[in-house]
Amino acid sequence: MNDTDEREDTTASSPRDPHDDGARMEDPRAAHLAGQRAFKELTAPIRGSMMLSRVLGLIYGALAVAPYVVLVQLGEVLLDAARSGVAPDRSEVMTLLMWLTGAFGVRYGIYFVALTVTHFADVRFGHIVRSRMVGVLAAAPLAWFTSTNSGAVRKAIQDDTHDVHTVIAHAPVESAAAVSAPASLLIYAFVVDWRLGLLSIATLPVYGLLNAWMMRGMGEKTAEMDRHLSRVSSTMVEFVSGISVVKAFGTVGRSHERFTRAAEDFSRFYVDWCGPLLKGSALGQATVSPSLILLISTAGGSALADTGIVSPVQVITCALIALVIPAAIEVLGTTTWAYQIAGAAALRIVDLLSVDPLPAKGSAEPQRADIEIDGVSFSYGATLALDDVSLTIPEGSVTALVGSSGSGKSTLATLVARFADPDRGSVRIGGIDVRDIAPDVLYRHVSFVLQDPQLLDISVRDNIALGVPGASDDAVWEAAGAARIDDYVRSLPRGLNTVIGEDAHPSGGQAQRIAIARALLVDAPILVLDEATAFTDPEAEADIQAALTRLVQGKTVLVIAHRAASIAGVDQIAILEAGRLIALGTPDQLADHPYMRRMSSPVKGH
Repeated sequence: MNDTDEREDTTASSPRDPHDDGARMEDPRAAHLAGQRAFKELTAPIRGSMMLSRVLGLIYGALAVAPYVVLVQLGEVLLDAARSGVAPDRSEVMTLLMWLTGAFGVRYGIYFVALTVTHFADVRFGHIVRSRMVGVLAAAPLAWFTSTNSGAVRKAIQDDTHDVHTVIAHAPVESAAAVSAPASLLIYAFVVDWRLGLLSIATLPVYGLLNAWMMRGMGEKTAEMDRHLSRVSSTMVEFVSGISVVKAFGTVGRSHERFTRAAEDFSRFYVDWCGPLLKGSALGQATVSPSLILLISTAGGSALADTGIVSPVQVITCALIALVIPAAIEVLGTTTWAYQIAGAAALRIVDLLSVDPLPAKGSAEPQRADIEIDGVSFSYGATLALDDVSLTIPEGSVTALVGSSGSGKSTLATLVARFADPDRGSVRIGGIDVRDIAPDVLYRHVSFVLQDPQLLDISVRDNIALGVPGASDDAVWEAAGAARIDDYVRSLPRGLNTVIGEDAHPSGGQAQRIAIARALLVDAPILVLDEATAFTDPEAEADIQAALTRLVQGKTVLVIAHRAASIAGVDQIAILEAGRLIALGTPDQLADHPYMRRMSSPVKGH
């Protein structure tokens, strides 16, 4: 057995998000429809603002015709004056110019108001969603925060919220205007002359047919693409998170295989989907290109003008109107795609917000520090991790949990700290079920130090005082001294005020001692310890061991043991196998147990 096996055991035993993309739904159409429902659900609090912005967007787009109407009138005035050989009527020209300026002013004033409404709605949406996320994450079981789920949280807070922001802040106005502006302008083109109106839309039927062919199943394909990308993202997070371990044990190729396979699957899907679309898109864009539209409008209009059916001013006006069509199509295409992406993002956000909270209604406070594990069973989905385990840990004693990879020892230890609740049985501290203890009270009684210490990008003081925010500097320095990390902190540029990740980058051993100082400051009577020296160099190991010796004094300790040295001096040893407790006793009583002999024997290469 090696430490890598145990770390893999912990990862494999982490509960899977019930809303995981791969397991949630394989049907792309179902995913697309679910995304639409999720978007509607998320945006329900700002639905009124979005509706108002759409109405304003429609008005803004419809008023696009006003400048053209004024320009036609102005052109006719100037053309009549030129034909008559006289100067145009100054007052009439100035009146038309004022109308033109007013039309632009009113139109863009409405646009400004519409965007103001959407951006305020977006700010409100962000506040509501992030507040809900904070509430959900604060109440979620600690066991839920696997590397995969943590990656999903980062994506939901950063990328997914931004994708929905784009649709809320801009799409309602721009998509509404992209419909009403060309519609009102084309109606006016037909009012000017129906033949010029037909020339303006001459290529639209061809574009419409091509676009209808390309858009078949677009929602389902987008959802399928999002599922592929989610798989690529999750496998990449897995690989990067464990890169140091897999490189150390020479398994990079095998560990990299899942990410490579996910990337290749996405590549094949994307090429098969987008290859034909690119050809169709190029042909479709060519049919509505400004140059082709302008050619048709001006050529046909000039022929009509030569016969005297229309005036040159009308030809130019309708040609300019026709040029609005490509821009409107581009905006509609962009916003349609944005809605597709936002639907998938909204679905992930809703999934995150649907994580079941850990019940926290207890009000009891234990008066003792003994632990009773009574008939506990626990499963991760269909995988049984613990099967009817019973164990008593007396107050002030040290108990070692040992077992092969996947035996359930990490799961059992985390249930004491209530990372999750057992499916059956109970865990009691001082005779009180941990489910009847409020989380803030529980974590005053139970602290833990893990192999991989987590330091936040905040000051050293705040990292050490994380569990006791009001601790004085003297108390923080005392804890740092007991953890053998005070000399390092004093050497930092700003001492306790040094910010981790910016001013300082502690080594693994230094980070571990900061985590031990944190546990010392909390001074909880129960300590869950995942062997903290497993991945440190010998020099750091000596300091950490000395700090741990200080930490465990007078406490009830549950240690997840990976090496024989970790069980020296413990009061009792619990051996687990396949989720069951197969042996319990003192080190002397279990000295001849087959597992203990294997654990104590030297391993080649170690």
